[in-house]
Amino acid sequence: MELKKVDLSNLWELLALKVKPEQAEFVAPNDVSILEAYATIASGYIALPFGIYEEGAPVGFVMFGYGPAGDEEEPPVSEGNYCLWRFMIDKAHQGKGLGKKALALCIDYMRSFPCGKAEYCWLSYEPENQRAKALYEKAGFSENGQMCGEEIVSVLKL
Repeated sequence: MELKKVDLSNLWELLALKVKPEQAEFVAPNDVSILEAYATIASGYIALPFGIYEEGAPVGFVMFGYGPAGDEEEPPVSEGNYCLWRFMIDKAHQGKGLGKKALALCIDYMRSFPCGKAEYCWLSYEPENQRAKALYEKAGFSENGQMCGEEIVSVLKL
């Protein structure tokens, strides 16, 4: 499994990836995420969008952030830390253990400190998204009592 930066060579195949209809309320579509990444970068903040590939084929999408991204709802933990901003596995590739494998790869990437040192990686999820909560807890994330808008914040010590 590997991460590949979003560029012109893989943009369209990553835009084609979708979650199951019942999961759509929990994660933004990849087109919105990629537009948000571009706008974030153009505004002087950090966003790092990647495709998740298994055996050369795109199976998911992830976007990292580092430090604040200009959103007034960001939790205090965003300052000087990494964010797992978006994370999805395509509906055709779910149930194969790829989410767990991809999450471990993402954590390893953040632990390489590509944008600078940090103490934590944080993410947020909607309270109803128990499947995501379970995946993140198994990877070592724990809720820290902060909120990001209406979403629960969970952190992992890097």
